[in-house]
Parts: sequence; C-alpha cells; structure tokens
Amino acid sequence: MEEKERMVLEYLKKVSPGTGLRTVINDLIRSDLGAIIVFYTPELEKIIEGGFRVNCRFTPQRLFELCKMDGAIIVSQDQRRILFANVMLTPDPTIQTNETGTRHKAAERTAKQVNTFIITVSERKKKTTLFMGPTKIALRSSEEVTREISTTLQVLEKQREIFDELLSKINILEISNMVSVSDICKLIQRAEIILRHSEVLKKDFIEAGKEGNLTNLRYKELVKGVEKKEEELIRDYAKLSLKKTQTLVENLSFEGILELESIARLVFEKELDEPVSPRGFRFLAQLKLSDKEASMIVKEYENLSQILSDETNKLENVLKNNTINIKEGIEKLRENIVEGRTIV
Repeated sequence: MEEKERMVLEYLKKVSPGTGLRTVINDLIRSDLGAIIVFYTPELEKIIEGGFRVNCRFTPQRLFELCKMDGAIIVSQDQRRILFANVMLTPDPTIQTNETGTRHKAAERTAKQVNTFIITVSERKKKTTLFMGPTKIALRSSEEVTREISTTLQVLEKQREIFDELLSKINILEISNMVSVSDICKLIQRAEIILRHSEVLKKDFIEAGKEGNLTNLRYKELVKGVEKKEEELIRDYAKLSLKKTQTLVENLSFEGILELESIARLVFEKELDEPVSPRGFRFLAQLKLSDKEASMIVKEYENLSQILSDETNKLENVLKNNTINIKEGIEKLRENIVEGRTIV
C-alpha cells in the first residue's frame, strides 16, 4: 500500500462512525450548520487571521459549540486539544481549486499549501468533504457505505463459490494429470477478482467504523485463504518466480484480469489449451509439511505426477527425520479428493 493511500485510510478512521469527530459532523448536519475543522501544523500560523486561542481539551460537545461561529476551528494533530476557534484562513489565492463555495475554496487551498487534514461541512448541501493535502474525498453517509459493503459482499460470495468449485475441479485434474493452462488461469482470475474487491472493502470498513463490525466477520470468512491458495498455484505452475509473477499479475488492469488470454501470456507464455503439470506445492501443503520440507520433495521430483506415482522409498529418504508417513498421507489425501471430501 502506498504512503498516500495509507494516510487517507488513517484520516478516514478519524471520522468513522463512533468517533468524536463523526459525532460532531452528524450534529452539524442535523443542525443545518457548516464548519471548517483544521488539523494543526506550524505552517498554519502564517495563513490564519483573527479568532482566539482556546487550547482546551477536545470533546465533541465543545467542538460542536465552537463550530457555531463562522470561522475555522483548529485542533491538534493528536486530536486531544482544541487550539483555536473562529479563525480566518488566508491561503495563497493562486493555488488551483475547483471548489465554488468560499469555505471549500479556503479549505482546499489551505490543505494543499500546508499539507494538512481539513474537514469541511457544507451548511447548504449537508455534505462533508475531506481535504488531505492535494487529496479530496467526499465523506459518505453510514447508509451509503453500508449499502456499498452489502453489494460488494454479494459479489464476493458468488466469486468465492466459483473459486471453491474450480479448486475442487482442479484437484481431480491434478491427480489425473489433465490440467490445462485455461484451468489455472480461471483460478487466478477468480482469486484476483476476490482480492481486488477485498481491497475496496477494506476502505469501506474503515469508513463504516463500528457499524461495519458484523459484516466484517462475513467478509473475513469469504477472503480467508484465497491469497495463500493463489500463491500456491503460482508456485506450482508459473514460469517465473512467485514474486515476479505476483508483480506481473498485480499490474494487470481489471479488464486484463477478465481476459484469460492475458493471464496465460503473462504467467505461462502459453496458449489456453496447452497442458501443464503442477510442481506439487499446493498438494503437499495439505500434509502438514513445512515449506522447507515441501520444497525438498518438489526439488527431488519433476512434477506432482511423479510424486504420486513413485513406488520407491525415495519420499521417505528425502525427509528422513519426518515422523509423518508421506506415502500414507498422499494416498489418504488422494482418496479424499476423489470422494470430494476436501478442497486443497
């Protein structure tokens, strides 16, 4: 996550439902009041006029009362104190802004000039805008965020269902040595759709605050294990290293992810109908082996098919100090896959 995105999420936390600032914002909107709340930075001293120093402990009630005055309110960066009230912001008028209202113009220019966080509540439109340096965000209502989360979760539920079905199918294809590039691309495609929707939801849950706690539990269930399973697939089938392949896939646009041919060219440099064989990482992960032990076995064999068909004691010799009966574990896992009792 980039520094800019991380900072945006941190500021969204400050105004999420259940926080003191969100209480003030909601009270202002209900009371048909506007306000500018500025987070202090030393550079502000050069562009504020009038008002008076407050320097009192922050409480939502005090901040709300002070916001009834026309000027801006300045709070400390740690939000523990209200520093100034009823001040006039005088930023550089040549700084570009697309805002139309006087209050919003001053807020955007100030945020850009001194690189700080400013909350602006519109008296007329009853909307809240957040300015974070050059970044601007319209704060959504709790109802809007909740609806968005609900819609995205429905998409995730369907995608996870398809992903699990494809995993069950690939298990059978792997032990039958009948996997094609298309089969793996479909799994990577679904994993990426889930993970990219997941990133959107992370921001939504921060914006939802405590009101998103229940749906957050469902979200965690839906994304659990997806990233790990995608990594295992890449390690098993990709031509390049895990890290390089992940970078290539992450750089694909959403439209690119929807095209299986794009994934095939990027990850395999092959056509969709060409056969591929897994190295065995994903399969061996189910035998409670460490990553080092699984890597030792994969290094010893060419692919999963050879691991499954080996009738010698080679497997036990590779892991001399392991108490697990590898052959017995492989056979039991193969039986479970055939009978549909497991999703590897």
